[in-house]
Amino acid sequence: MSKTAYLTTAIPYVNGAPHVGHLLDYLLADVYKRYLETLGVSVRLQAGTDEHGSKIWNKAASLDLPVQTYVDNNSARFREFIQQLGVTPTDFVRTTDEAHVRRASAIWKQLKPYIYSASYEGWYCSGCERFVSDSEYKDENGVCPDHATPFERLSEKNYYLKISEFKPQIKTAIESGTMRVLPAFRAKEVLNLLEDSPDVSISRPKSSLPWGIPVPGDDSQVMYVWLDALTNYLTVLGFPETDIADFWPPTAMFVGKDILRFHTIILPTILLGLNLPLPKVVLSHGFVLNDGQKMSKSLGNVVDPFDVLARHGLDPLRYFFLRHVDTFADSNFTWDKFEAAYSGELANDLGNLASRLATLCAKNSVALSPNARADLDSALASDEAYRTLMDSFEFSKAFDYVWSKFQALNKRIDTEKPWSLAKTDPETAHKSLESLLKDFLSAVALLAPFLPETSNHLLASLSAPTISPLPPLFPKSGR
Repeated sequence: MSKTAYLTTAIPYVNGAPHVGHLLDYLLADVYKRYLETLGVSVRLQAGTDEHGSKIWNKAASLDLPVQTYVDNNSARFREFIQQLGVTPTDFVRTTDEAHVRRASAIWKQLKPYIYSASYEGWYCSGCERFVSDSEYKDENGVCPDHATPFERLSEKNYYLKISEFKPQIKTAIESGTMRVLPAFRAKEVLNLLEDSPDVSISRPKSSLPWGIPVPGDDSQVMYVWLDALTNYLTVLGFPETDIADFWPPTAMFVGKDILRFHTIILPTILLGLNLPLPKVVLSHGFVLNDGQKMSKSLGNVVDPFDVLARHGLDPLRYFFLRHVDTFADSNFTWDKFEAAYSGELANDLGNLASRLATLCAKNSVALSPNARADLDSALASDEAYRTLMDSFEFSKAFDYVWSKFQALNKRIDTEKPWSLAKTDPETAHKSLESLLKDFLSAVALLAPFLPETSNHLLASLSAPTISPLPPLFPKSGR
């Protein structure tokens, strides 16, 4: 295994507040970061905010705010959001940062052999901020599936990036697994899209897009999102001013399925044009649905993640979204499902088990030996089934695997009845509790990337030389 890793998350557009759709990038990347660090890997985790574009400009104007003030305020909200999730990026980039602007301009200049100017007339979605092909327009009956708004017909003179120049290399990279696209069926989708992908517009007239990075050598145009936002993964590391070879290429990029094509077609074109290696893995997760419907402001069904945090705290939020939201597929959120997971699983399967074990160990003076405590450090590395799932990015399945250990331990404790044994056969009861405690803490060690606060608390409390009874881990809130 490599000694270093670079993990990336898609930078959200700051024309609105954080929502639960933003959770998955951060949580999945954080789980993998914690897992790798347990194995001794030095990890850099990127996050940031996308702050240019006409929607930003218009939103700030509608609020009668200077645009820089507007993006400053919203970027701060996303930083607070990430922090409240227990996620700690090593690198945070804003596309209005002076360093990003300078480095993105330098990248444009390096890509000039693959950039040309042309007039273009086509269908455009202002929500996606992209042109679509005629075939995509027909397939979607003229309406953007993500924003439910009709495509507009635009005619502009812009700068274009030669996707066509690198199609064969991108295709080979995906098919060979040099750039793994997960899940596998998404790779097939990308390959189909790649065949028809035209050269992409990477600028807009300043008259249409007043808030952006000026195109080097042409002040009448500003950089479009693909040369602005997509280059953040490089600029946050210091490229092209700094040698980034110690951490590039990314070990894994975490993105939503709606922006997968941009990270597997446009970004690879940029990287190949810069003579840089492609990402090793691009992981595409699904959407979080609200009672079966895609969340949208217009439907009024957007779930506020701060409400979820307020309901029971951080680890219950992490539990639901990392176990009950499939890593790769669309998954459903309802408050009933969330409360059922909290009461029936967290409080029951884990909380009650921990309390029972702690109480029994305290009553019977049971604790782990120093050698057994030392063995906990190798629990993660020695569990091959767990490692296989984590190395395959099957995080929700890995969580299920860990949870099955707690469920099995609940059955064991009911079967072995150490509280009864303690009355008739104290020695056997002691051995039973020692074994249960060791297996419980080994499972807790595997839980650490998913529920770090809970795992740390249990490891500290139940691996201590003397164990005391535990208060309820997941108390009922009365709601």
